[in-house]
Amino acid sequence: MKSKKENPRKAKVKKITAGIEKAKTEKPKSQTADGFSIPVFDQKGKELERFTMNKELFNGEVNKEVLYQAIVMYNANQRQGNAHTKTRGDVSGGGKKPFRQKGTGRARAGSTRSPLWRHGGTIFGPHTRDFHLELPKKVKKLAFLSSINSKLNDEKVIGISALEIVEAKTKNFKAILDALKLKGASLFVLESIDAKVKITSRNLQEVSVKNYMDVNTVDVLKCDNIVISKAALQKLPERFKS
Repeated sequence: MKSKKENPRKAKVKKITAGIEKAKTEKPKSQTADGFSIPVFDQKGKELERFTMNKELFNGEVNKEVLYQAIVMYNANQRQGNAHTKTRGDVSGGGKKPFRQKGTGRARAGSTRSPLWRHGGTIFGPHTRDFHLELPKKVKKLAFLSSINSKLNDEKVIGISALEIVEAKTKNFKAILDALKLKGASLFVLESIDAKVKITSRNLQEVSVKNYMDVNTVDVLKCDNIVISKAALQKLPERFKS
């Protein structure tokens, strides 16, 4: 028995709500009056120091309404809207009346491109459309900040002193994941992405590497862990300047 396909609209709503449910709003007990401080490790998993986040920005506040708007926008902008069918006016030919109006015993017909005919046009078919949505810059920044705060509340953000790959082999990147004891989808946020880092990480399905200027709300909500290089941690507040 064939399984029924999930309604696309319901699937979209499910995807959006799942992303928002991941956002944790409760602040952890480990947070101090000075704000969040996250551990910074080396590539072998040894803790080197603790980095104090900007307490004015990273204060644990999560705005779920703005997160919803951002996820709807990013998901809508993934749609191409290229499907297009031809109406009877778009199909070539059919200019001549196929047979006389009366006396043949057949139903009246004015064109061979009628939707009732084979090779005719399509009724109510899809047409090219633009699904693009846009949000104000301040709203997008607030959504991005809320997504990071939700991961800080969930204590899923750590730092790494640097990410350097000597030999471009996947096992070298996998060794870093094992040393940091990361499980699930992991997002690495770097100041700049080296070619060797890009090559060694692309075969790992649960790993994504982003520049600190390119990472967005959906990237953060989809992952289970965030690993930010120390250089990116120092420059991350630049994303929220007005």
